[in-house]
Amino acid sequence: MTLRKFAGLGALLSLVMPSLAMAADEVAAPVLNSGDTAWMLTSTALVLFMTIPGLALFYGGMVRSKNILSVMMQCFAITGLISILWVIYGYSIAFDTTGMEQGVVNFNSFFGGMGKAFLAGVTPSSITGPAALFPEAVFITFQMTFAIITPALIVGAFAERMKFSAMLIFMGIWFTLVYAPIAHMVWSGNGGLMWDWGVLDFAGGTVVHINAGIAGLVACLVLGKRKGFPTTPMAPHNLGYTLMGAAMLWVGWFGFNAGSAAAANGTAGMAMLVTQIATAAAALGWMFAEWVTHGKPSALGIASGVVAGLVAITPAAGTVGPMGALVIGLAAGVVCFFCATTLKRKLGYDDSLDAFGVHGIGGILGAILTGVFAAPALGGFGTVTDIGAQVWIQIKGVGFTVIYTAIVTFIILKVLDAVMGLRVTEEEESVGLDLAQHNERGYNL
Repeated sequence: MTLRKFAGLGALLSLVMPSLAMAADEVAAPVLNSGDTAWMLTSTALVLFMTIPGLALFYGGMVRSKNILSVMMQCFAITGLISILWVIYGYSIAFDTTGMEQGVVNFNSFFGGMGKAFLAGVTPSSITGPAALFPEAVFITFQMTFAIITPALIVGAFAERMKFSAMLIFMGIWFTLVYAPIAHMVWSGNGGLMWDWGVLDFAGGTVVHINAGIAGLVACLVLGKRKGFPTTPMAPHNLGYTLMGAAMLWVGWFGFNAGSAAAANGTAGMAMLVTQIATAAAALGWMFAEWVTHGKPSALGIASGVVAGLVAITPAAGTVGPMGALVIGLAAGVVCFFCATTLKRKLGYDDSLDAFGVHGIGGILGAILTGVFAAPALGGFGTVTDIGAQVWIQIKGVGFTVIYTAIVTFIILKVLDAVMGLRVTEEEESVGLDLAQHNERGYNL
C-alpha cells in the first residue's frame, strides 16, 4: 500500500511539474508594457519632428532667400537616405553586440556585428528596452530618428556652397564610418569602448552633437568660405521661419531627452523637467550676453540660445537635477554666444549657421559638466561619487570623439573632393543653390 502511494505521488508530480515549469516560464517571459510603448511611439514622432520640419525651418530661415529650398531639400533627402541605410546595416553596426565582452577591447568594441543587418529577426513580437517592455520595432525607429538628425545638423556648417550630389554621398559614408560606430561605442552596452570607460551620455551629447559639430567644423574648413564672406552681408532672410523652427526643436526635444529613458517613468519625468530648465536658462543667458555686448537682444540670438541649452543638457538629462540643469543652461547660453560670434570672427572660419559654435561647443560643455552635476552631492541622480574621476572620463570621451570624427570626416571629404568635387561653381553660388541645384525658387514674387 505504501509503495502504491509513492507511485501515485510520483505520477501526480510527473503531471504537475511540467505545468509548474510552464508557469515559471510564463512569469519570466517579458511582457509588453502599453504605457512604455505609447511613450516611445510619441517620443519617436517628436524626434522626427525635430528634423522635418523643425531643423529644416530653423536652418532655412537663416540662409539667404536664394538658398532656402536647398537647405530644406538637404534635410528631407538626409531623412530618406539615413532611414534606408539604418534598416540595411546602420542599426546592426550601432546595436548588434556580437563579439562584445566587457573589459575586452576588440573590433566589436568599435563596430557592431552584422547580425541585425536588414533587420534580421525583427518581428511584431520582438520586444526590447531596459526590462523588455516595448517592441523592438519602436526602438529601431526611435534610434533611426537620432541617426537622421545628426548628419542633418552638419548641413548648417556648409550651407549655401556644397553640391547636392556630393552632400548625399558624403552623408551616406559619414553615417557609416562615423555616426554608427560612435553610437555603438557609447550606447551598445558592455563591451562598447566608451560604455566600458563609463562615459555618461544619456541622449546624445557625444553621439549626436559633438559628432555633428566637429564634422561641421571640418567640412566648412575643407570647403572654404562662401563667396564674399565675411565682407558681403549675408543676413538671415526669414527669422520668422527660424523662430518657428527653434520652437519645434524645443518641443521635439522632450522626445529626444525624456524618450531616452526608454520608459514612461521617473527618469523620463526628470529628464523633461531639466530639459525645460536648461533651455530657458540658455535662451536668457544668450539673450542677455548679446544685449550687454551689442546693445540689443535679437530674435536670432534667443533662438540660438534655445538650441544651445537643448544641446548642452542632452548628455546630462538622465542624471542631473534641476539646479545642475540651471547652471548647465546658463553656461551654454553664454559660452556658445561668444564662441558663435567672437571666436568665429577672430579665427575666420565660415561655419554658416553655427553648427560647430552651438552643437560642437554646447555638446562638449554639456558632456563635461555632466560629470560634475550627475553627482548626488550636487543634486544629481547618477552614481558619481568621485567628481574629478568622472570629469576625466567625460573628457576622455570628448577627446576620442573629437579626434576620431575630425580625422575620418577629413579623409572622406578630401577623397570625395578629388573624385567628384564638393563645391558648386562660383556662378552657381551667385545664382543660388535653389536654381542651380534644383531648378526651383523658394519664392516667386
